[in-house]
Amino acid sequence: MRIAVYPGSFDPVTLGHLNIIQRSAKLVDKLIVGVLNNSNKSPLFSVEERVNMLNEVTKDMKNVEIEAFDGLLVEFLKKKNASVIIRGLRAISDFEYELQIAQTNNILDPKIDTIFLVTDVEYSYLSSSIVREVAKYGGDISQLVPEYVKEMFEKKK
Repeated sequence: MRIAVYPGSFDPVTLGHLNIIQRSAKLVDKLIVGVLNNSNKSPLFSVEERVNMLNEVTKDMKNVEIEAFDGLLVEFLKKKNASVIIRGLRAISDFEYELQIAQTNNILDPKIDTIFLVTDVEYSYLSSSIVREVAKYGGDISQLVPEYVKEMFEKKK
């Protein structure tokens, strides 16, 4: 069974994230969306809220599981018997950083491969930080996030 992990903070999950999840789920037997609990960041949504959002927007995807993790990504993959990391690339500027991370992960565990998926053009500008910024100033985020996520923002007001 080929198991992959798509890691991220997903604060919040965007339509771009959902696109990568849908596409990568077709490439593997099981996709684990790993929600990073990063103590260095101050997220808008708690880990539990982010896991719940992802569970809701992926509920119809039978081979997708959502799980929070902290620590080294390669250790999380080992625990899950996963051998593939999925990463989305929006622009060439993402590639340099993602390449460094992929190479580091390969040094930490040479059995783990990283697959880069280029984000669909319609989402190439989209990031969680942009969504948070638009929402902060009362902008319409309905074309940026799934409906359920938009509802979660409205509850935060």
